Amino acid sequence: MNALRLAAEEPQNPLLPHLDELVIGLIAFVIVFGFLAKKLLPNINNVLEERREAIEGGIEKADAAKIEAESVLEQYKAQLAEARHEAARMRQEALEQGTALKEELRAEGQRQRDEIVAAGHTQIEADRKQAAHSLRQDVGKLATDLAGKLVGESLEDHARQSRTIDRFLGELEEKAEAAR
Repeated sequence: MNALRLAAEEPQNPLLPHLDELVIGLIAFVIVFGFLAKKLLPNINNVLEERREAIEGGIEKADAAKIEAESVLEQYKAQLAEARHEAARMRQEALEQGTALKEELRAEGQRQRDEIVAAGHTQIEADRKQAAHSLRQDVGKLATDLAGKLVGESLEDHARQSRTIDRFLGELEEKAEAAR
């Protein structure tokens, strides 16, 4: 009770603690600080160091991944450029082949047209010769009949008839050529 009385008698400053409370608080602080410094601080430092290493490792991995991604991007761009070049080359080659095929087909068509025209000329010449031969025979027959009627004798002898027809037609051809 003595302490209570003393406490009641002395005016106490609320901002200044008692000396015994200050000593007990200081001892408790040193014990807690010592405990934290000995046990908890190394664990915290270890965790922080591991975390720093993990972050640095992650940054290094990210940098390596970035470098690899850039390398892959460059390879992709190179492949894309090569593919574009190849496509342009193939288009040019197809264009050249198309032009060559077109020229080849045009030449083949020209050759076939020439063959058809030549065959037509050959056929026309054969038809003309046959018509001339047929006309020669008909004109010869008519000329022989007419000459026989004019001369008054029969020209039925085949050799004589053939000579007369040839002579008559020869004269006609000479007159036709002279008229040209």
